[in-house]
Amino acid sequence: MGIREIEIFRAVMTSGSMSKAAVLLGVSQPAVSQAIRKLETAAAVSLFSRTRGRLEPTSAASALMNDVDRFFAGYEYIEHRIRSLRSYGLGRLTVAINPAFGLGFISRTIAAFEAAKRGVQVSLQVMNTHQVHETVSAGKVDFGLMAAGMSMAGLEHSPFAQLHAVAVMRDGHPLARRRTVAPQDLERQPFIALNSADPTRISLEARFGETGVFLKPLVETPNSHTVCELALAGVGVGVSHPLVAADYLDRGLTIRPLSVDVVLNSVIAFRAGSPLSEHAKGVIRQMRLQLAQESSALAARMAA
Repeated sequence: MGIREIEIFRAVMTSGSMSKAAVLLGVSQPAVSQAIRKLETAAAVSLFSRTRGRLEPTSAASALMNDVDRFFAGYEYIEHRIRSLRSYGLGRLTVAINPAFGLGFISRTIAAFEAAKRGVQVSLQVMNTHQVHETVSAGKVDFGLMAAGMSMAGLEHSPFAQLHAVAVMRDGHPLARRRTVAPQDLERQPFIALNSADPTRISLEARFGETGVFLKPLVETPNSHTVCELALAGVGVGVSHPLVAADYLDRGLTIRPLSVDVVLNSVIAFRAGSPLSEHAKGVIRQMRLQLAQESSALAARMAA
């Protein structure tokens, strides 16, 4: 069994027939049939059956396809990396980052880093924490920034930020007159929540549960940016990542501290055995500087 047989199997699965797979790969249909038989013999399982003249994958084929897809995703990444090295040499940086830091914050960081002057091409992949973890673990990026709490097996990592979630509401909202917002205050408001699997949502529910408050969200959304947009539109009150909320202060959003601490820890991680390039180290240094500046500026505005 070789890569060619796996490639032919994948083509049959994606195209739905041996004849289409043959056209797709530019080979004869008998060659496709022979490769599938060879694969079935090597695996000692039946991969396809014919039902009313149609080729149907067996459960074994479907299970195998999951692994094949992961294999080809890695293979295609390597091809992409080779093309990038040919075009940019070592001046390319790929970063996976969660949405809380993946819009305004990272944009300002890259601007301050002056990537153009340094001749660095930056590829940003904004995705949720679980996807960042998976991408970093697979070695598909130089490093990732994600919420803490994931397994760090096989990864090098260091703390990045320890921030506190904030309540957000439209200017003029009754809760905007409070110095702090308590869980009981939010219990009486239309509540905008992050999705149930989000680490911030999980921390929030745990801390609020300790006070006997269990919120029933009016709207759920995957990121703090949408929480802030919905609050700004007057849909309700939400809890957001503070640096995301800070980008909305001049648009009519009010930020208030919560009376209970909901701590948002984040980490920078990269695959063990894959040392960071000088460009990666430079971007991380700039990220830490940017974090210090923005955290300080937000604290000053909230204290005013």
